[in-house]
Amino acid sequence: MKDRLKAIREEALAQIEEADVLDRLNEVRVNFLGKKGQLTALLKSMKNIAPEDRPAFGQLVNETRSQIEAVLEESKKKLEQQALELQLKSEVIDVTLPAKKNNVGHRHPNTIAREDVERIFIGMGYEVVEGPEVEYDLYNFEKLNIPANHPAKDEQDTFYINKEIVLRTQTSPVQARVMEQGKLPIRMIAPGRVFRSDEVDATHSPSFHQIEGLVVDKNITFADLKGTLEQFAKELFGENTKTKFRPHHFPFTEPSAEVDVSCFKCGGSGCRFCKGSGWIEILGCGMVHPHVLEMCGIDPEVYTGFAFGVGLERIALLKYEIDDMRLLYENDARFLKQF
Repeated sequence: MKDRLKAIREEALAQIEEADVLDRLNEVRVNFLGKKGQLTALLKSMKNIAPEDRPAFGQLVNETRSQIEAVLEESKKKLEQQALELQLKSEVIDVTLPAKKNNVGHRHPNTIAREDVERIFIGMGYEVVEGPEVEYDLYNFEKLNIPANHPAKDEQDTFYINKEIVLRTQTSPVQARVMEQGKLPIRMIAPGRVFRSDEVDATHSPSFHQIEGLVVDKNITFADLKGTLEQFAKELFGENTKTKFRPHHFPFTEPSAEVDVSCFKCGGSGCRFCKGSGWIEILGCGMVHPHVLEMCGIDPEVYTGFAFGVGLERIALLKYEIDDMRLLYENDARFLKQF
């Protein structure tokens, strides 16, 4: 047994000496020290040794194991160091080569315009609220004072999932949902994607974005609406911007108005950008219809409110002087990287 033990030790040391890679070194470890290795097999054969000789033989086996393990560890460190040096040589960086250009993306013009509008209204104390794009007809039309067969439905002909569910045509349903909660007063804006079955052209798309605002509180008047939108226009288009309110009709509001701003290119004197009028239309607004308040559980004798809505793409087109809305959605990097 002692001769066999000596032969195993010498064979193991010889194979360790010959191992030139870590994988080969691991094979040597398994072959001699593993569960089915030669040393392990030798220990299992101790049952054939006289009981009085077993302690001495076991000690010799353990000493042999320790010797082999020590040499294995030393060889492993040498091979790891060699592998590291080889890797460093092969992965050396030539600092004289030209650097790779890093193409960093940035925000889309619509995102920039949305964040600008949100920043302005958050500064006025408004809350940003979002709602579902797939909406009930009840919230998209009925609760906004647009009952079945109302002519306004033809103007907003939309995509129906079924008779009761549509792709929303505006973000006003978010306002109705918030009013239903009854947590007054309300100061909110609702940005988001909306859908209408419009033909695609320079100023229309079946999918676009709106930002609508709502204020409901005691003693809210048209003067509050006018002051709010004047401040919004000045912060968005410049301190010298003027606003003009033109009577209009929206089922959701009464009275209603369209809002124009003085052309920020010519200062109102008339140019190609404003088509010589000196004014640019930007949004619609009005006082919340009393019937809308009633349908949402708010007493119109105690509370009043105003609402407004602006097309986000329209803001982006005006802000960056883009003459075709389709450019915003064509994903042409040559166009988008300008912003």
